[in-house]
Amino acid sequence: MLRILFFLVFSSFFVNAQKEIDSTFVDPNFLEDQFYIGVTYNFLVNKDNAINQRNLSYGLQGGFIKDIPLNKSRKLALGVGLGYALNNYYSNLRATETDSGIEYSILTNTGNYKRNKIESHVIEMPLEFRWRNATGTDYKFWRIYAGLKLGYVLSTRSKYIGNIIRSSFYNKDTSNFQYGVSFNFGYNTFNIHMHYSLSNLFNDSTVLNGESINMKPLRVGLIFYIL
Repeated sequence: MLRILFFLVFSSFFVNAQKEIDSTFVDPNFLEDQFYIGVTYNFLVNKDNAINQRNLSYGLQGGFIKDIPLNKSRKLALGVGLGYALNNYYSNLRATETDSGIEYSILTNTGNYKRNKIESHVIEMPLEFRWRNATGTDYKFWRIYAGLKLGYVLSTRSKYIGNIIRSSFYNKDTSNFQYGVSFNFGYNTFNIHMHYSLSNLFNDSTVLNGESINMKPLRVGLIFYIL
């Protein structure tokens, strides 16, 4: 995935360079930012005080967005897309598979394990209201894109790597359907991406010490647009 990220970022620079070379051509029907790829740090908010994040809880995302201009200048548009995301959440919240289901506990001694994470693979559908000050010849521009992102979790895996014990299994306790608000802004190639989930990471029936686990992901990072 990281190789793909570097390839697409390089491609975006190449495309921008080509656009500058062809800046004499004015396309009255130009479209913007139809492919995207991003990398984020994934925070866990609204969590129990005993739950702490460790390591690098990263996320990768990429996809296609259909750009639908709303006015003659094409500076206002709607974006409807389809993409894929890989999200990792490293913390001291351990999931253990038992005969009666999945149980959760807090790892108190950080020296007894190397990594403990929940990993999810998600099909996403971004819905954006887009503003940018692009023209048919100016391809370096400011953009503000805001909207919703819907997601369906294809699979979730819990993985624990201790000094002696290792375990990994597919976890069905996370919410299958996810949704939240997204905000992207920036200039030219590099743009800030923020996404706050309005849905919990886990199902309502998932508990820790008899209390529901109501954590929500907050993702902050960079997003790159191509074409």
